[in-house]
Amino acid sequence: MAAIELKNIVKSFGDTAVVKGIDLNIEDGEFVVLVGPSGCGKSTTLRMIAGLEQATSGDIVIGDRVVNDIEPQHRNIAMVFQNYALYPHKSVKENIIFALRRQKVDNQDIERRLTEVSEMLQLEALLDRKPADLSGGQRQRVAMGRAIIREADLFLFDEPLSNLDSKLRSHMRTEIGKIHNKFGRTSVYVTHDQVEAMTLADKVVVLHDGYIAQAGTPMEVYLNPANVFVAQFIGSPSMNIIEGRLFNDYLQVGNYRLPRQQLSNVALQTTINEQGLPVKVGIRPDFFNDSRLFPETDNTFNFNQLQIDLIEPMGFDKEILFNLAGGSVKARLDLRSEFKRGERVDLIVDLSRVLLFDNETDLRL
Repeated sequence: MAAIELKNIVKSFGDTAVVKGIDLNIEDGEFVVLVGPSGCGKSTTLRMIAGLEQATSGDIVIGDRVVNDIEPQHRNIAMVFQNYALYPHKSVKENIIFALRRQKVDNQDIERRLTEVSEMLQLEALLDRKPADLSGGQRQRVAMGRAIIREADLFLFDEPLSNLDSKLRSHMRTEIGKIHNKFGRTSVYVTHDQVEAMTLADKVVVLHDGYIAQAGTPMEVYLNPANVFVAQFIGSPSMNIIEGRLFNDYLQVGNYRLPRQQLSNVALQTTINEQGLPVKVGIRPDFFNDSRLFPETDNTFNFNQLQIDLIEPMGFDKEILFNLAGGSVKARLDLRSEFKRGERVDLIVDLSRVLLFDNETDLRL
């Protein structure tokens, strides 16, 4: 078993707290992605799980044992680093099987594992080469092969694709997903790229300033973000945040009044005074639809006569920018919608997709 439990983990460097009290449960066989901006504490958290950093306080439990004082080599983990960390003087084969040699694994078993891993990662033709003779993508596959061949209980990935170009990154992302599906090992993956988080994870853990801002499935954090930070960090393009004012019967957004009773994702129960409650209104660009292509229903609202300020063609999609409630707002529409800059357009939104956030705390209402 390789379930992981982090119990109130704190990590400080001198007087600076980097991780500020993390509680997290990772199930056996789960693929968990720690995602967040630079400096949020995600890599430090991964390194504490690996044993490369010592937690200032709190417990790290892997399986049924607390591992705070257990050396990295005794935690039965395999780690893939951002910079590959290959031995330059050793061949690809020697790099991959190095740990098995140190563990004195039987030669026949080593060859069996090497064949299986090299076929999976398409490294058969590269086994005699040195790292200097490989491309970035090939080096990353070697680093992954070195981790996989160990048959460890736990795989740790520290931004393994950040040095690759976008096409290769997409390919390697698919390969990592295939590997996890094949082996089913518990995996913890660190990235700042929310696309990697959404496509790979069973569970996404969004970190912000040393805290967990939200943890859940990719669709949970996408559709039901706990706060403005998560709403804008997860999703590409990010969620529009618009100024609004909530009244007992409607939500005022610029010159538009959205019926409050149809805002099914708003849980605020208190009665509001006649001045209304200032709020932040969240609408994802994907949830705007061209009224000419989608029928209105009792659960939709028509933002009519919006003037297009800019059109950004994206291939199948196009992104249009317009002003709403004094702010620049983006909608993503497909190629069936044809507009010109300066035209006016009617866009409808499913009211159940409209989210509200507290104006001061940024928390969901």
